[in-house]
Amino acid sequence: MKSHEPIALKREVEAIQIPYGDKIKLSAGMTVEIYQVLGGNYTVITERGMMVRIDGKDADAIGQQPAAALPSVQLVPGQIPDKDQIGKLVMDQLRTCYDPEIPVNIVELGLVYEVNVTEHPGGGYRADVKMTLTAPGCGMGNVISIEAEDKIRSIPGVKEAKVEVVWDPPWDRSMMSDAAKLQLGMY
Repeated sequence: MKSHEPIALKREVEAIQIPYGDKIKLSAGMTVEIYQVLGGNYTVITERGMMVRIDGKDADAIGQQPAAALPSVQLVPGQIPDKDQIGKLVMDQLRTCYDPEIPVNIVELGLVYEVNVTEHPGGGYRADVKMTLTAPGCGMGNVISIEAEDKIRSIPGVKEAKVEVVWDPPWDRSMMSDAAKLQLGMY
């Protein structure tokens, strides 16, 4: 979803400057244009030409409603998923995480190297993820890994989540899914 219509911010909002990953405040009344909406977050261009990401929980600041993620595993209310279901739900959540400059999720980009679900000593599960970035100097790496951890922790039964950014093996375009290559015009 791109919007070439200027939107006046309805309130002050914290945003993350792309590609540096720095937190900044955008003032109420400042105008932005929506560049893309991915994973429930909004990438916008400010009136000064700066690209920033506004978290989905702050969608009201740009007159939008937060998007709800739909899990692929259907759960009975109050049911704690089993280990296999947790693994599928972790992958679902990771598919809602995007580099804000690339309209393909981190799973399809081939950035997720490993997902390991184990029983947590206090009950429930721990999810450990190893992922990489498209470039070692990407300032958004910490932002993406924190977002992934937060989304994984939102899964019923997950007591702990850890996302580690690794550099071995180095990422290259061959790790992308065919769907990602097609979407980015690399076929």
